[in-house]
Amino acid sequence: MATLDGKNVLVIATNYGVEQDEIVVPVEQLRERGATVTVAAQESGSIETLVGDKDPGKSVDTDTTIGSVSADRYDALVVPGGTINADTIRQDTDAVALVSAFAEAGKPVAAICHGPWTLIEAGVVSGRTITSFPSLQTDVRNAGGEWVDQEVQVDGGLITSRNPDDLPAFVDAIEHALTA
Repeated sequence: MATLDGKNVLVIATNYGVEQDEIVVPVEQLRERGATVTVAAQESGSIETLVGDKDPGKSVDTDTTIGSVSADRYDALVVPGGTINADTIRQDTDAVALVSAFAEAGKPVAAICHGPWTLIEAGVVSGRTITSFPSLQTDVRNAGGEWVDQEVQVDGGLITSRNPDDLPAFVDAIEHALTA
């Protein structure tokens, strides 16, 4: 039996601009550990990822749309980064509402790199300690949070990491939150 058997994880992203490894690695590794992972994007079809915010990456098939999912069907939420993805998704009212719903329900919300912009938009950072891509530290502080330069930071239900290099610790922290 895999450690995450019976756990349902939702990954949300835009259809263009997600940092390739920040969506591919968590989806693959959480599935390998037994989780059922649903990938939701703004539109059905596929997600065109980028490598380093500029080079074309892999296409990722979507399972559904952000507007058609609800937090009550899932045990955790993952918000990958990529500057274009993160800047776009934080303006998506359905995505922001999902972050709020997961946080209010006490379910893990994991965001990496620029993904914490959506946490800021959802108003869940105040009084919390998080990490992110370094350029977000002023945004985190302005939202009432404390920013730290750590591979992974867990504060209550918020799990955050800085960049693709932190993915092993990020995925491990998600697994730990789902089995604790």
